[in-house]
Amino acid sequence: MLTLPRHHFTPGDRLCVAISGGADSVALLLLLHEANTAARNALGVGLSAVHIHHGLRAEESDGDQQFVVELCQRLEIPLHLHGVDTLAHASANRLGIEEAARNLRYAAFHTLLNEGKEDTILTAHTLDDQAETVLMKLLRGAWTEGLSAIHPALALPRGKILRPLLGLRRDDLRTYLKSKEQPWREDSSNADEAFTRNRIRHTVLPLLREENPGLDQTLANMAEIARDEEARWQVELARLLPQVVLPGKPVRGGGRSNSTAPGEAAVAIELERLRAMDPALRRRVIRAAARQIGARISFEETGRILALGGFQADPTVPSKPGAILKLANGVVAERSAREIRMARG
Repeated sequence: MLTLPRHHFTPGDRLCVAISGGADSVALLLLLHEANTAARNALGVGLSAVHIHHGLRAEESDGDQQFVVELCQRLEIPLHLHGVDTLAHASANRLGIEEAARNLRYAAFHTLLNEGKEDTILTAHTLDDQAETVLMKLLRGAWTEGLSAIHPALALPRGKILRPLLGLRRDDLRTYLKSKEQPWREDSSNADEAFTRNRIRHTVLPLLREENPGLDQTLANMAEIARDEEARWQVELARLLPQVVLPGKPVRGGGRSNSTAPGEAAVAIELERLRAMDPALRRRVIRAAARQIGARISFEETGRILALGGFQADPTVPSKPGAILKLANGVVAERSAREIRMARG
């Protein structure tokens, strides 16, 4: 029998389930409804749902929305409906369809939370989704924070997002729905291997499971380790960065100048301080400094900045005072006799 972890829920909470009509989100809604109406030990929460019509798949999407409307009416669960134009958003922002749809979905969630209509949004991500996400991030060369993949809980300025099904398998949820004689909707786009996630789901992961049948749990474990490692690093960086990442440029007579061109941000790191660090910390500090000027730099760009400071070999990068590197997104790194300076404008 499937049960939901209750440690995130408090009586009186207003919980809103993001429901597409697919098996996972339908199962999450039913599990919460059952727990909230149980004769004994009921959750005691306010339960609602939200459905996003992405403007894709024409009549199929209309059918999904109608299915969700009828399900919520039968269960007497209030429903928020949102319609968005995913294709227009993707075109205007040069995004893939998957990313555009996700952005619009989460924008709707944030609106519900920011307007105070709900306290918590629940999404139906499963252990299978976690495994797929970790593998996608790994293939794209993600850092530790990327490998942490889907977080079980995400705190926001107002409210939070929870993923209470992350420990459950997709097949178990379908078995549960069949036992309840509860139908669900199948999204035809989930079979389209033009999408990266679908290729990983239908082609890559089945091959890898032949080598390791427990691969999904292994990848989920990797995500948990990465989350804990990243949390530990963030504590260390919060303590260290104010001491080593300095604003602006040094000025004659002592102190530093923060004056920059309009729209430009600049920071600097003393070479001697970097020299005293181990490679892992050095790399973290460089990346954190870039974030302070509003930039995210790649592994290769981080290496080039370290080479600029003389901390690793790169024949394409000079490591002498006055040398300048121009990186992506308007980031410029410059070496002085004592510092590496980074600016973005």
